[in-house]
Amino acid sequence: MTGGREGAETLALRALAWIASDAEMLGEFLAATGVTPDDLRRQAGSAIVLVAVLDFLVADDQRVVRFCDAAGLRYDLPLQARSALGGAAETHWT
Repeated sequence: MTGGREGAETLALRALAWIASDAEMLGEFLAATGVTPDDLRRQAGSAIVLVAVLDFLVADDQRVVRFCDAAGLRYDLPLQARSALGGAAETHWT
């Protein structure tokens, strides 16, 4: 991924727009994160929302594939973007 933190934020905003374009998935996102629609409108570009968007996205491989296919991105970019935003310990599955 290029662009460091700024590139990661841009990818997260693209993912948010993609999530918001599907009413069912948006409902899942709101339920999973506890973000209200008003909070989302007011804080869409905030670091906490962008991290939540990427956490939601990368939690399901099929969401990653569908988003990346729709956006024309490599499948590894959402996780790279999430890592670039920081704020949570990296999970090691060993």
